[in-house]
Amino acid sequence: MKKTFLFVAILITMSISVQPGKAQNDSQKEGIITRDNRPQPDFSQGRLTEHILWHFGRVSAPEVSPDEQTLLYSVTYYDYQKNKGNTELYTLPVTGGTPTQVTRTESSEVQAVWRPDGKKIGFLFVADDVMQIFECNPDGSGRTQITHAPTDINGFSYSPDGKHILFTRNVQLDPTITDRYADLPKANAMIYDDLMYRHWDSWADGSYAHLFIAPTSDPDNAVELLKGERFHCPVPPFGGMEDAVWSPDGTKIAYCCKRATGKDFAVSTNTDIFIYDLATGTTTNLTEGNLGYDMNPVWSPDGSQLVWWSMETPGFESDLKRMMAHDFKNNVTSQMIFNEMLNPESFVWSPDGKKIYFLSSYNGVMRIFVRQPKMEKKKQVALEIRGLTGDNADYNSLAWANGKLIVTKCTHQMPAEIYSFDPSTEKETQLTFTNKEWLDKIDMGKTVARTVKTTDGQDMLVWVIYPPKFDSTKKYPALLYCEGGPQSPVTQFFSYRWNFSMMAAHDYIIVAPNRRGLPGFGKEWNDENSTDYGGQSMQDYLSTIDDVAKESYVDESRLGAVGASFGGYSVYWLAGNHNKRFKALIAHCGMFNFESWYGTTEELFFANHDIEGNYWDKPTPKSYSFSPNRFVGNWDCPLLVIHGGNDFRIPYTEGMQAFDIAQMKGIPSRFLFFPDETHFVVKPQNSFLWQREFFRFLDQYLK
Repeated sequence: MKKTFLFVAILITMSISVQPGKAQNDSQKEGIITRDNRPQPDFSQGRLTEHILWHFGRVSAPEVSPDEQTLLYSVTYYDYQKNKGNTELYTLPVTGGTPTQVTRTESSEVQAVWRPDGKKIGFLFVADDVMQIFECNPDGSGRTQITHAPTDINGFSYSPDGKHILFTRNVQLDPTITDRYADLPKANAMIYDDLMYRHWDSWADGSYAHLFIAPTSDPDNAVELLKGERFHCPVPPFGGMEDAVWSPDGTKIAYCCKRATGKDFAVSTNTDIFIYDLATGTTTNLTEGNLGYDMNPVWSPDGSQLVWWSMETPGFESDLKRMMAHDFKNNVTSQMIFNEMLNPESFVWSPDGKKIYFLSSYNGVMRIFVRQPKMEKKKQVALEIRGLTGDNADYNSLAWANGKLIVTKCTHQMPAEIYSFDPSTEKETQLTFTNKEWLDKIDMGKTVARTVKTTDGQDMLVWVIYPPKFDSTKKYPALLYCEGGPQSPVTQFFSYRWNFSMMAAHDYIIVAPNRRGLPGFGKEWNDENSTDYGGQSMQDYLSTIDDVAKESYVDESRLGAVGASFGGYSVYWLAGNHNKRFKALIAHCGMFNFESWYGTTEELFFANHDIEGNYWDKPTPKSYSFSPNRFVGNWDCPLLVIHGGNDFRIPYTEGMQAFDIAQMKGIPSRFLFFPDETHFVVKPQNSFLWQREFFRFLDQYLK
């Protein structure tokens, strides 16, 4: 159920309409979605609406040109009436200025990167119904198809020396129904003999993501890594090209792979980092001794070291991340960062190799940190970790250009934009203003940090988001936001579904606690929720809403609780244990019955760790006593259940059980079902419907 920051890019890609198309020069041509030819939202009320939310351009993490002078990034714009989006490419000087639009087509150009010589831009684009690698000049001219692969290319990168292209695509290794029974071409079925027959949102089809290496001069003449092996790289379901990275001299590739299939894949998190040598064709497992996750490899500038994040505990997907390093000269692996307050990721080396910049959640935000030499009288005496950014924003990507970090930054009130951050002065400059025109027309309210004392005497950070034009002399309904994950931080994220500013724009006060089980507050705080779902984390929720409800501007008789995934579980648990606090509850894709969920979910390592395994061995794990279905006798509050038909992490039958029981008990309830959505809702009109039903239900019972 865990969310990661990688999810943002993936969700955007999932909702883009990728269809064959030819380049067009006329931005108003039918079928091309740009910022200017879409239906214009109504800004007259000065508040965020679903039309405005989906009108915002979604800015990608930027790529820095080889000469460090130009940024390459994409912006995705959606047209809700056409129910699709389109991604176009832009360039911008690293010092800022006016962006140049590079592409303008009926389809989407995605995963764009600079060619190492800086003379071309490479990107993925559909040709004859297959995703291929294309190149164009930096001004968009000279568009050329580079590959002619038989199946979709899912990601690619150039070697630093420009001699090779690395790409990934799926290869069919297991027989299909047609392969088995050629005389039954219209048979529609799936046959499985092992677990992991479906994962997150897709049924296993017998194909596996493999890496291919080809000469740049002959990109269709590729060598297949993992040939004939039933393993994946990138690692599903959310891995991308960050899972396979070139050494600076272009002679080696570090890649991530979970060398397991079937039941073994379902019960293990053991993902290793391998080093492939192009000259010898040999592969070495660099992390064989660690049985947890090893991910996000990044080479040092001289290629002598590799760093990555690692989790020590097998099967625990939310274990504390350590920064590990391998010294190739001495063939030694060591732990570079193990700090109980940090979860280091997204590493960037300084050009001299002395400093490593990274991101980590810390005290409720995603911050930039640096691991650097500590100097006294110009002499290095130790290594230190220092935070560079404060409490007011999330930083979600890092790149290096001319002594500065190029970052993306967002808040509850601002979608991601690109900034330049000077680590020496800790000053930043905004470079893109993609959504300023529209943000200037609305009041987004404000977010205030609050400290709440928990039942066991701890101080808990709680974000309180106030409505636009907040008036402390009035009384407002309040919503308790229950985070998913379970170990996903409640930071200054800007969501296109669980958007705090959108909720506040409907005159609700939003209360978002960093309850037990979230990273950025120490290992003990992070781990305490696992195996104890109905314990302190639930008390933290109740402490939060009780504390804020005491304010004179909160109407204690109009409180609601909302959440998805583990947040949906939390709402179901609160439904049977809230003691008349709430008047409306919304649960999206939540676990309702642990026994039925254990028998239908797919990533069993998660269930085995977090709820202590199966229910048929004796004694039954204590965690099953926290299952919400055990408390339905106490249900007394109106309930909206939301679920997606292609959610395989928490199958939609969990939501059906909750809705059916509410109906049988005579509790006002509603079931919102999306047959073609997953654990998320990403299609524009479905997302509009989600927002409208969300507030229709809340307004019915809280206003």
